[in-house]
Amino acid sequence: MTEFVLPPPATPSVAIAGASERFAVRRIFCVGRNYAAHARELGNDERDPPFFFTKPGDAVVDSGTDIPYPPLTENLHHEIELVVAIGKPGFRIPRGRALDHVWGYGVGIDLTRRDLQEEAKKAARPWDWSKSFDRSAPCGPLVPATKSGHPEKGSIWLAVNGEIRQDGDLAELIWPIADIVSICSEAVELKPGDLIFTGTPAGVGAVKPGETITGGVDGIGEIEVTIGQPN
Repeated sequence: MTEFVLPPPATPSVAIAGASERFAVRRIFCVGRNYAAHARELGNDERDPPFFFTKPGDAVVDSGTDIPYPPLTENLHHEIELVVAIGKPGFRIPRGRALDHVWGYGVGIDLTRRDLQEEAKKAARPWDWSKSFDRSAPCGPLVPATKSGHPEKGSIWLAVNGEIRQDGDLAELIWPIADIVSICSEAVELKPGDLIFTGTPAGVGAVKPGETITGGVDGIGEIEVTIGQPN
């Protein structure tokens, strides 16, 4: 039996719709600029090759969480996303077999310290401090692909205090789910428990303490979090 100097950290996990069991989270990969309109609103080309950044597994929190406004920023942004949950390992997965590795889907929010991201871009530095902070990856309950199928279209939306901010369709994804899974697996061996946030449609914007974020994806589910006061 392995002994540790300090107690091992708890395993991050995501709820599963209609079940008491939870989905253990290993790693979180995020796709940048995967909707043309969002790429344009940030001043980028509409169809760059897909690129990925990461968040720590313990950045995930459940729908219903009160998230303290994070430090070091005055411009916290919301980004609603379809989340892919990996259930089968694979390395260099062919596109035609990529969906076989998907366990299910959820609705996530990629919270972003936009001012830190802009500073990092200007200095050609990594995005970690803008993307990979505590509680930066809220995720609603996962739905098994055996129930939801593999979505190719459907509304994806986000509202702040009931006002719609983002309103798109999964059909607008530049790189669809099978491509994302396949391309990601060219760089790393995907493992059960990995999550992939697939990109956000146009309309990203700032949220303030006291505001409630709601969002959803047709056929998958919804999410709600409240931004609290700074710690």
